[in-house]
Amino acid sequence: MPKAYASTVIDLPAERVWAIIRDFNALPSWAGHMVARSEIEDGLAADQVGCVRSFHTHDGAHIRERLLALSDLERSYVYNFEKTPFDVQNYQATLRVTPVTDSDRCLVEWWTTFDCSPADAASWIRTFADDVFGGGLVNLKKHLGSA
Repeated sequence: MPKAYASTVIDLPAERVWAIIRDFNALPSWAGHMVARSEIEDGLAADQVGCVRSFHTHDGAHIRERLLALSDLERSYVYNFEKTPFDVQNYQATLRVTPVTDSDRCLVEWWTTFDCSPADAASWIRTFADDVFGGGLVNLKKHLGSA
């Protein structure tokens, strides 16, 4: 099962960064490079496990993701694809914020595991790690004024 991973250190406390990304529907505000608009379906709260985030990318693709777990203690959430234009299966991603204990900074990690054809694995790893997660983390830092 391939794994795509990206991380960054942000010069802000973990609680402040988690307050921004905890909102499962906040992608357009901090990851605007890829998400044009987003909504939580069926009027559910954006932190309710089981809610579905339905969003459109700037190129018009429609993606639906279900929140599988959210932990304020671990400052993390886990989600999967319900609908995607990507040719992958069993996609499950985690976004986590961890304090750096010797300073007032934090480590933000974003990763996924998924299934795909072996011939496509390297390409999907690059797409998710570099374009989606890496680009999202760069924009998160910009949004927070920490870039």
